[in-house]
Amino acid sequence: MLYPVLPIYLKTIGFSVILIGILEGVAEATAGLSKGYFGKLSDNSGRRTPFVQLGYALSTISKPMMALLAYPLWIFFARTIDRLGKGIRTGARDAILSDEATPATKGKVFGFHRSMDTFGAVIGPSLALLYLYYYPQDYKTLFYIAFIPGLVAIAVSFFLKDKKVTTARENAATPFFSFLKYWKQSPSIYRKLVIGLLAFTLFNSSDFFLLLKVKQAGLDDTHVIGVYIFYNLIFAVVAFPLGSVADKIGMKSMFLIGLGLFAVVYFAMAVNENLYIFFGLFSLYGVYMAATDGISKAWISNVTDKKDTATAIGTFAGFQSICTMLASTLAGLIWFQFGASATFYVTGIATVTVILYLLIFVIPPTANTVSEADQILS
Repeated sequence: MLYPVLPIYLKTIGFSVILIGILEGVAEATAGLSKGYFGKLSDNSGRRTPFVQLGYALSTISKPMMALLAYPLWIFFARTIDRLGKGIRTGARDAILSDEATPATKGKVFGFHRSMDTFGAVIGPSLALLYLYYYPQDYKTLFYIAFIPGLVAIAVSFFLKDKKVTTARENAATPFFSFLKYWKQSPSIYRKLVIGLLAFTLFNSSDFFLLLKVKQAGLDDTHVIGVYIFYNLIFAVVAFPLGSVADKIGMKSMFLIGLGLFAVVYFAMAVNENLYIFFGLFSLYGVYMAATDGISKAWISNVTDKKDTATAIGTFAGFQSICTMLASTLAGLIWFQFGASATFYVTGIATVTVILYLLIFVIPPTANTVSEADQILS
């Protein structure tokens, strides 16, 4: 409900493009680093649901906080609380999904999750668009309204139950950065894969910049939110079938197809000013997200030990958060110094480079176990 509204709201209360980039970078860094720690904590405790419940609770509380005060430091605090909630729940939630799948159905399970999650990102902005139609620029009320579905999410999370058979390591100490040790312990195929994913993340800035580009082209709030809804609708519709296809053609092939579409979108975004082409580009962007978002996690879970699933995904997320922080900050600086087109050109070129790296250095994860994957790599 709030994501496409937030950059517009921040601009109205005096946030510059650079400050928005820094805000998103810090917020995503908080989410990523906490994913690593709480993923490790979840694996050590053998429990999943408490992390999911607490994570949704913090994200829900952050919504009305955003509307209370318009001071930059308060906005940073509220946005950080939201992303901390995401960080707490993500590793445990993804481990639940992984436990319910086999290596042959990971793409389908994670694709279905992304599909249902994204349908929420269609319904929410649609309600926001309807509200703003009748009450233009009344952004703050939307933050209070968004508190309601958050409460529903918390209530629903209490229907989740941990599996009785878990490998608990409750006596193991879990310092905040203990998940970083996993990098040395992880299989080599995991490290090669994560290096490629992180290189891409380093230039993949927040979607806020895509929305700001649409706004800069002269589109009103209705059209900005409209293209975001359209993008999420495409994402939601194709995520599940693409996940099923990925199980057949391989996670690597599907992921590379997604990156190729991403590069096309960013190169085109650098020059486009036409409303209808924006809709076409956002549709391609939706397919890219469906081909990469859940797929990357499924790919990681297929090349790591089951007992370390939350740690493996969380460790990747921890490193990813640092790259995301740099990416959004870098994008804001490039935009400010050289204009929007330069931002999109740089990202497009970097993406093509990552595609070549993954093609050359990362073998297809055809093995169902870590030992087999390492055997193939040798």
